[in-house]
Amino acid sequence: MTLLARDIMVRDFDTVKTNTSAKVAIQMILNGKTRETGHKTISLMVLDDYGQLAGVVTMFDILYHFRPDFLNYGIDSSFMEWKGGLESTIKSLAGKKVEQIMSTHIVGAKIDDPLMVLIDRMVKNKYRRLPVLENGRPIGVVYIGDVYYHLFNGI
Repeated sequence: MTLLARDIMVRDFDTVKTNTSAKVAIQMILNGKTRETGHKTISLMVLDDYGQLAGVVTMFDILYHFRPDFLNYGIDSSFMEWKGGLESTIKSLAGKKVEQIMSTHIVGAKIDDPLMVLIDRMVKNKYRRLPVLENGRPIGVVYIGDVYYHLFNGI
């Protein structure tokens, strides 16, 4: 049996535009769909004005941009005293646009890529999802949790 991206990709996935507010993206992920495999979607495909994939915004991206910028310069946060300030930080993040917080270095897959190619790409790069692209437009998403489910459910 040969499994291809087309066999396991999710065709019903959430998208947002680059100019969507981060607040909308945060709410969409918070209230994400649960797929038939039992896994909850924690990412959104980001489209430009032409329907092309511009990036992906994930729960990780949102939490990364929630943190103060100075933590991106190697400062160890465990020595800091963190008190309050969460409300203003949430408000600041929610006021940004998706294009300011999304990941843009996205590796995709083709609809006829074999499962082992997908697994290899995901494992080597620590990707949790691969958008399946056709002419630059996402037509599906392969999630690592769904790959795992299709491989090992029933053994």
